[in-house]
Amino acid sequence: MTALDSLGAAVGFLRPVALDELVARAELLTRVDRKYVLPLADLPFVLGGLDTGAEVLEIDGARDFGYRSLYFDTPRLDAYLGAARGRRRRFKVRIRSYLDSGLDFLEVKTRGPRGTTVKHRVPYEGSFAAPGPRLDAGSRAYADTVLAGAGIDSRGFRFLPTLTTTYRRTTLLLPDDGSRLTIDTGLVWSLPDASRALAVPGRAVVETKAGRAGCGADRLLWSLGHRPCTVSKYGTGLAALRPELPAHRWLPVLRRHVPTALDFPTALDGSPA
Repeated sequence: MTALDSLGAAVGFLRPVALDELVARAELLTRVDRKYVLPLADLPFVLGGLDTGAEVLEIDGARDFGYRSLYFDTPRLDAYLGAARGRRRRFKVRIRSYLDSGLDFLEVKTRGPRGTTVKHRVPYEGSFAAPGPRLDAGSRAYADTVLAGAGIDSRGFRFLPTLTTTYRRTTLLLPDDGSRLTIDTGLVWSLPDASRALAVPGRAVVETKAGRAGCGADRLLWSLGHRPCTVSKYGTGLAALRPELPAHRWLPVLRRHVPTALDFPTALDGSPA
């Protein structure tokens, strides 16, 4: 049995929760995110140690789902550099696609008070046809409005597709403290022009989404020797594929979990870029 098979078997014992119930009980659009990168082999120990009331998101009998995120940034990489340099007014703009359902959302993430993450989103109605996804007038106006509310004047920004991520996600609801835990596997980063891509095999990105205090899942992870780390699917992925960029914030994660990223990126066909 592979590590992914073990993950599927472990969540198979959990009580299912429907999407509308999950959103009603723990939408958490304003939250503190803590991220961990774990070997896949450690996931059964984490799941086995969760509270017995843990529930897993289930839709049409499925318990893991394909995600694609297309991130937009400026030619100067304002979003990337804001995160790389730890600026207080940093942001992300992306189109999040739920591949199993065909739903797409424009999402704008900003920083709230005391380290919280605030996410705003609306359905994305734009086209994915050539020349590819873009921020149409309505999407752009929405992004500018959200960013202005966070003190970011984006009127002079030109947003361009910058990075695509794909992965599979399993989402757990932890009713005891109203928190959520997500497990992302099969992560692949790629540049929009398809010139470079990099997979992250054998690792899962685990994220807790709760209030400021650590939730029960955090305390479990700490007891198993895992500590939150500085990892961003956008920032870490772009640093891996574009080694000329400043990346001190994400180098520890790359060195420990994705050492091939420090050698050279690879093209989509597996050959050196």
